[in-house]
Amino acid sequence: MNLCNGVLHETDLRVAPHLTCVGASRQEVLDIAKDYWSQGVRHLVALRGDAPPANLTAEGRYRPHPEGFAYASDLVQGLSQVGNFEMSVAAYPEGHPESGGLDAELENLKRKVDAGAGRAITQFFFETDLFLRYRDCCAAAGIQANIVPGILPITRFPQLLRFAARCGASVPDWLRSRFDGLDDDPDTRRMIAANVAIEQVQRLRQHGVEEFHFYTLNRARIGVCDLPRAGDPAARQ
Repeated sequence: MNLCNGVLHETDLRVAPHLTCVGASRQEVLDIAKDYWSQGVRHLVALRGDAPPANLTAEGRYRPHPEGFAYASDLVQGLSQVGNFEMSVAAYPEGHPESGGLDAELENLKRKVDAGAGRAITQFFFETDLFLRYRDCCAAAGIQANIVPGILPITRFPQLLRFAARCGASVPDWLRSRFDGLDDDPDTRRMIAANVAIEQVQRLRQHGVEEFHFYTLNRARIGVCDLPRAGDPAARQ
């Protein structure tokens, strides 16, 4: 809360705190949202969140907090009663591992948008066509929201593989081959990661995408400002 307040009032950056459903009651979540609103925050990212063991059934399925919001669509609806927030939600071009497929994922996203979300930030992906097909599917399903591609600059490839397995994102063979044999070469890994992200952005911009979300995994130096620009030598490798 203090960090958001500092960024909001001491910089020109827009602040978008993340709020999740898990591990808290409705009132606790809404009280946090009210505090954000009073500080001047006008943009929230509303997520169900990763369930801790206490919120899982014996079979490993998600179990909502007994006094909390069950899903992100419920959270979005509740937050809209606190203030006129601009709200972003999560989207999964390859389907959420728990959703039961892409059709179910689209239905879930539509519920979130109908509840008040105006932007959907996708899970990371590496094949441009995956995003473009998903964007077309969203339009066909009547989802009236800006679909923002999630870009993940790769810092450690084994970590990426674990993330991908957990969230159902595919890792293409061409990407695996780029990182083969580079376990002890962090400089080359970083250059390749930057180039992969730049290539993704360039291809997506050719298809009219103008807004991007970079996953930095709490590593500030991996932000957009730290990636080589298209005219830099590293970006031409």
